[in-house]
Amino acid sequence: MKKQLLFLLLAFSICANANVRLPKLFADDMVLQRNKLIPVWGWADANENIEIKFNKQTKTTKADKNGKWIIRLDSENAGGPYELSIKGKNKITIKNVLVGEVWICSGQSNMAFTVDEALNAEKEINDANYPFIRAFTVSRDVSSLPKDDVKEGKWEVCNKSTVVNFTAVGYFFAKKIYAELKIPIGLIHTSWGGTGSETWTSREAFESSDEFKEMIAGMPNVNLDSISKVFNKSIAKRVEELQGSKINPAKAEMFKEFAFNDSAWPELNEPEAWESQDLGEFDGTVWLRKTITLSANDAGKEATIELSKIDDEDITYVNGIEIGRNNNWDAKRKYSIPAAILKDGKNTISIRVVDGGGGGGIYGESDDFKITIGDKIIPLKGKWKYQVEAIKSDVGPNSYPSLLYNAMVNPLIPYAFEGVLWYQGETNAWRAQQYKKAFPLLINDWRKKWNQGDFPFYFVQISSFNETNGNSNNGSMWAELREAQTQTLKLPNTGMCVTTDIGNPTDIHPKNKQDVGKRLAAIALKNVYKQNIVCTGPTFKSMEIQGNKIIVSFENLGSGLSTPDKYGYLKGFEIAGDDKVFHFANAQIVDNKVVIYCENVPNPVALHFGWADDASDNNLYNKEGFPAVPFRTDNWKNVTENVKYKMVK
Repeated sequence: MKKQLLFLLLAFSICANANVRLPKLFADDMVLQRNKLIPVWGWADANENIEIKFNKQTKTTKADKNGKWIIRLDSENAGGPYELSIKGKNKITIKNVLVGEVWICSGQSNMAFTVDEALNAEKEINDANYPFIRAFTVSRDVSSLPKDDVKEGKWEVCNKSTVVNFTAVGYFFAKKIYAELKIPIGLIHTSWGGTGSETWTSREAFESSDEFKEMIAGMPNVNLDSISKVFNKSIAKRVEELQGSKINPAKAEMFKEFAFNDSAWPELNEPEAWESQDLGEFDGTVWLRKTITLSANDAGKEATIELSKIDDEDITYVNGIEIGRNNNWDAKRKYSIPAAILKDGKNTISIRVVDGGGGGGIYGESDDFKITIGDKIIPLKGKWKYQVEAIKSDVGPNSYPSLLYNAMVNPLIPYAFEGVLWYQGETNAWRAQQYKKAFPLLINDWRKKWNQGDFPFYFVQISSFNETNGNSNNGSMWAELREAQTQTLKLPNTGMCVTTDIGNPTDIHPKNKQDVGKRLAAIALKNVYKQNIVCTGPTFKSMEIQGNKIIVSFENLGSGLSTPDKYGYLKGFEIAGDDKVFHFANAQIVDNKVVIYCENVPNPVALHFGWADDASDNNLYNKEGFPAVPFRTDNWKNVTENVKYKMVK
């Protein structure tokens, strides 16, 4: 009996190994790219004969000694539905396959942002009956080595129940393209919130880059478990050096108490994400404490405390008593402080913050960071004591370079597609100057890996968000990141969608994804699908100084410059003299140029437009409704000039 059982198990194992296997991308309801060779690949036994049938085509090949095989079907016109059959020792039949336009959608949270979160979501969902629009969403995954298949994912046909999980930017793009072309549209969505470009770039790209090859040399070629041990050890060492003490979770229960002595703790500036401060790239649990002094007149009264936004979770205590908690990373915190909790003299606020990945800590408007007692407002911005309770034990997507490329991009290669839609950059704002090299490196890397030529790569310029009150005079990381994105347009077949006018200064995730998708679609309709339309807004061409005035000429005028301001006043322009101090300037459109002056700057030498974290005041457009691209004319020092990507070692 034991011999029979052993034989059956062995036979089952042999049969299982013999089965032809496909990447998860090849499944029912998929969309294949039209007018290009169609790669189909998978795995089987070594030297196994493989036959593929699709529409009127039949192709054969043989698996190599490692069991890998690939067939490139001839190009097809848009159409379907068809069946795709793959036959080896077994047979796989994929049903309801369409041929049309395939676009890869990637980036961070604003690309991951789904239709059910978007503006007018209920209306959009009820309207979503588009069986020729399909989406494949790649499951989030990390890997220190390139993978040959995604962790999970499936194709979904667009309807009311499925569209809620579609990438909103991708969906509104697809909806517009479908309305114009009336052919199937497939979206392959691979994104992860809070991620930097470095995790989406391959190791080989870094190794060939003068900027990054020294960094990547320290990245071991080992599995994730091994790299996780190195990571956790390195993070713990750095944190313990910063705070001058061992990480001790058992002691953390005392951190909320009023009487706890935090005098030896280091400090963080709040509200400000800790990635931009000494704590740096870190996921885990951190305690924040601040002591304020109240008068006898304020003691004992009911009050409210506002803590702006906290990424991701918080439990907040006042004088050792819990007064609120929230696990919504982008929700404003506002808690009531019951009567009798506040004391005459010293009072302690303790906040336990848990960050699961990406950005971490308290962020948002400093005006939303305060205690209110009756008519009295006590600002809480400034220095807070901190102590790390625990480090997140698993490696996150930003822990090392290439982790998401390996797990969420490499498995998609060499799937045929038309182009890439990219929405990312917020996480790189802290090192915006280096993004001028990092972003083109990523684009060239993907193009090299896919070997489909300089395919269209269209990206969204980061929107308006007042992260650090950045502006022309104290510096703006977000403006510098936008500049890096603009300079990336030097690469062939790239396009940029400007969104400064449709953002939300207090929300890093603006809900208006409809216009983002439509503006990206306009670029594609113009450049890929050859429609005779205007697809971008005015871009700086040159300036001429005449006395105390600057006269600016633009390209991409469309049918002319315009502004929605009924008096014709333009906003967003600033000028500076030799002292490098910028002043808001008067600006108006004259003969399709912009004339700018400021009484405080009699001898202007430099000009800024939209140079701020929050550039939502910008109101220069062309008559087709596309906003002007933010710019500067000087090359004065950037605030991110010396900030480099560093790998944990």
